[in-house]
Amino acid sequence: MAILDENWQSDALDPALGFLAQTLAVRGGYHRTDEGEHGEAIFTTSSYVYACAKDAADHFNGTKKGNVYSRHTNPTVRAFERRLALMEGGERCVATASGMGAILTMCLAYLSAGDHLLCAKQLFGSSVALFDTYFKAFGVQISYVDCFDNDAWTNAIQPNTKILYCESPSNPLAQIADLSFLAKLAHKNGALLIVDNCFATPAMQKPLELGADVVIHSASKYIDGQGRVLGGALVGSDVLMEKAFTVVRTGGISLSPFNAWLLLKGLETLTLRMKAHCENANQVAQFLSDHPKVQRVHFSGLSTHPSHELAKRQHTYLDVAGGAFGAIIGFEVADKDSAWQVIDSTRMISITNNLGDAKSTITHPASTTHFRMTPEQRADAGVNDGLIRLSVGLENAKDIIDDLKRGLDGL
Repeated sequence: MAILDENWQSDALDPALGFLAQTLAVRGGYHRTDEGEHGEAIFTTSSYVYACAKDAADHFNGTKKGNVYSRHTNPTVRAFERRLALMEGGERCVATASGMGAILTMCLAYLSAGDHLLCAKQLFGSSVALFDTYFKAFGVQISYVDCFDNDAWTNAIQPNTKILYCESPSNPLAQIADLSFLAKLAHKNGALLIVDNCFATPAMQKPLELGADVVIHSASKYIDGQGRVLGGALVGSDVLMEKAFTVVRTGGISLSPFNAWLLLKGLETLTLRMKAHCENANQVAQFLSDHPKVQRVHFSGLSTHPSHELAKRQHTYLDVAGGAFGAIIGFEVADKDSAWQVIDSTRMISITNNLGDAKSTITHPASTTHFRMTPEQRADAGVNDGLIRLSVGLENAKDIIDDLKRGLDGL
């Protein structure tokens, strides 16, 4: 058996073997079948055949380890989970049907009626809708603070706080939370720190190494990188992931084998793509910062950004000229009409709510990704009518800049 096959994990995590992130991204987590395939196989099966009735019973009751039903055990999904866990530095990963499926799994696994969920204000609009519409109705108390305000986090902790939850960088302003501080605060108060690492990915940032307990991903974004499929994941300790796995197994929030295969292949090029994304974003952000019609740029790669130094300390896993700060840029123009004019003037950039794609995408958060939030919630999260979110892709940076310049110059 090759050293990077199914049973290699405990040995391969030994630093003496010298496997680095990019090697794990290409080779990690997959167990070659008896067919001897070079590429990873897709197991498109809903169920599995057993040798006899007792063999089936032993698989179902856990006496014998193996596949039971593809809702919760599938070799292709398992390969994706193992590879992502290795890249994040976690003991185990649980895959889900989407990023929102991962967040739902988080709530169901770690919260009960009467518990308190302490969140950053700077969240994806659907996350806020999930928390406020459903989990408040189920008896979970929810509070919001600015992700970058350590005092606010400290003051909002309650005796029944079970989870501190944030995106870092955040959607859509790419704001940065001090993850080491939040981890210490959570653990001091008997809570978990759960971090959405979707924008940074393990190519740039590993929240578990900074003290987080669980990392969440919308794998539909950079992990896929092509805008092809939906997927989500949670990564953490065996104990915490077993709770998440139980939710997925029972609730059916499961990733399909084909989507898992695409995401598995996406991980192979994640580090290479993120490096190119960041290089382009650094150039685009500087252009936007210099343009007279842009009132403000939200990008931690700019030295004027209040979290610039913190981002440099946390985003340490990617060697990029000018630094690795991700590729999501929020920038503000005068008002909604101006924002729509800039967006509608593009000829190359895709007008879509997706992000993390090889193709650059652009959207108006207040009327798309965050429209379900109340005007007060949007204002509190910094999502104003003049804000535009840009996901910088892999096209030539000059072409991206020229496409934005067309609309900005016309304001």
